[in-house]
Amino acid sequence: MSERRAGPRPRWALVAVPIAWIVAVSVIDILAPPDIHLGPLLVAAPAITPSFGGPRTVGLVAALAVVAQTLIGVIRDPDDLLSANHEAQIIALILVGASLVVFCVLRERRAKELTQVRYVSEVAQRVVLPPLPGRLGPLRASALYLAAEAEARIGGDLYAAARTTSGTRLIIGDVQGKGMAAVNDAALLLGAFRVAAHRRSDLDELVTYLDRSVCWDLTEPGETSRYGETFITATVLDIPDRGGPVRMISCGHPPPVVLRDGRPATVDVRRPAPPLGLGELAHPRYHVDSFPFEPGDLLLLYTDGVTEARDATGAFYPLTDRVTGWRGSDPDVFLDRFRRDLLRHVGGHLNDDAALVVVTRPALPPE
Repeated sequence: MSERRAGPRPRWALVAVPIAWIVAVSVIDILAPPDIHLGPLLVAAPAITPSFGGPRTVGLVAALAVVAQTLIGVIRDPDDLLSANHEAQIIALILVGASLVVFCVLRERRAKELTQVRYVSEVAQRVVLPPLPGRLGPLRASALYLAAEAEARIGGDLYAAARTTSGTRLIIGDVQGKGMAAVNDAALLLGAFRVAAHRRSDLDELVTYLDRSVCWDLTEPGETSRYGETFITATVLDIPDRGGPVRMISCGHPPPVVLRDGRPATVDVRRPAPPLGLGELAHPRYHVDSFPFEPGDLLLLYTDGVTEARDATGAFYPLTDRVTGWRGSDPDVFLDRFRRDLLRHVGGHLNDDAALVVVTRPALPPE
């Protein structure tokens, strides 16, 4: 990571503003009648400098203000050199300037720490949740992750893809809970998926393995049992390369949406399974649903952070309404438009993590 100055760099054109203020106040104070004292206004110069400068710039402006106040006192009271009033103002300027310099030093230190935290968070995201490949065999894909926490880059939402000999397998999920425990559970499930996705021939065998992996994590040595407290909603899909229906098992997760010729259709899940991690309690028999995915279609996989995003009036984000009419085939362009629309709906801040995966099967060239 290259070294960068964490605090705001002084914009020298702006430094002229407090300096001009010091000069103006000094000249007016010197020319004003003896009963008018404008020296206290000098404190405004160092007070506004932290908005665009660092400790050195603030210290320089504060020193100029002290010098100006001293000159005002000497010029206005040449016989007594400095009156008690001017001495008090000079001491006040020194104290204010020193306080502002300390504030700027602490602010820059905090900014550097925050920069390091962001860097580590971004690295962790690339390790735990790397970007989806733009190409998955004949498919094109792209993913978007929006964290609710202002300084976070990853949370409990997850997605991954794995290639098999005949197609592509995808997973999207949402860990119940927040914080590092949710990140840990997401990492464990993604690791299990990447290991088993190309080894398990049947989709129900893969989901059974994933459920057991989550259940095993709940009984790690030294951990109290978390059955019923921690679970992961997920959808696992198998998309064949040479056409044919997509096979899917839904484990309590929001259903996918297929966008065809600008018309969205929510996939019907006939027999949803319980979330991953509850298999030891529910002993489910996984039912494989299927739906068509034709050339030119867009497949949208998302977490509930998308559909439960609220605007200022409390209205949920209407996903299918907002994507109606979209006829593009570029997943990256779609996600860029979607991101701006979702953030506009919520006023720029999400209350929950949100993830969206877009998969397209390019249209066949005309014969």
